Amino acid sequence: MKMRIPIVISITPFVTMLMLFSPGCSSPTSAGTGETSEGRPDQESWEVTITMTDAGVQRAIVQAGHLEKFNDRLYVLLDQKVEVDFFDMEEKHSSRLTSQLAEVDEKSDFMRAIQNVVVKSDSGVTLFTDTLSWDHAQGTIYTDDSVMITTEKQDTLYGIGFESDVQMEHWKILRPSGVTNRGDDEK
Repeated sequence: MKMRIPIVISITPFVTMLMLFSPGCSSPTSAGTGETSEGRPDQESWEVTITMTDAGVQRAIVQAGHLEKFNDRLYVLLDQKVEVDFFDMEEKHSSRLTSQLAEVDEKSDFMRAIQNVVVKSDSGVTLFTDTLSWDHAQGTIYTDDSVMITTEKQDTLYGIGFESDVQMEHWKILRPSGVTNRGDDEK
């Protein structure tokens, strides 16, 4: 069954959002047999849009082509083109994350984007990596993987490990290397 479910939740806890899905999306037992569907999601939805707020302020809009929720593991899988639009405290758009997949660990309230992760800030900074974690409570994104960053001045930086706010205004590469297009007289 395909359905589009817009959901409004607070940014913490992420668990609240997942409890709002209708139990009619899937069944924990096989039809009529009484067999459990171990390994299968407890809830499933397509073309999902989730609006996340913090104290009534819109902080993120998460979209994915497909969502699977596993109640016993407190785990959610988002796939089929994941997109997250981030907003600042004045609800102005600040950056956009795209990836192939995302995992949400409801126990720790973290989301991890996986495969072809790209974050583009509205200020012109773009991050490319294989995995990126998002700490909702702290408002930070980070990875221990290899990264490539292009800055608003078209510098290209490489490194391993990255930390930033979600607006990508205050970021750092933990082990950097790179190439700059700036001349000696520029700062």
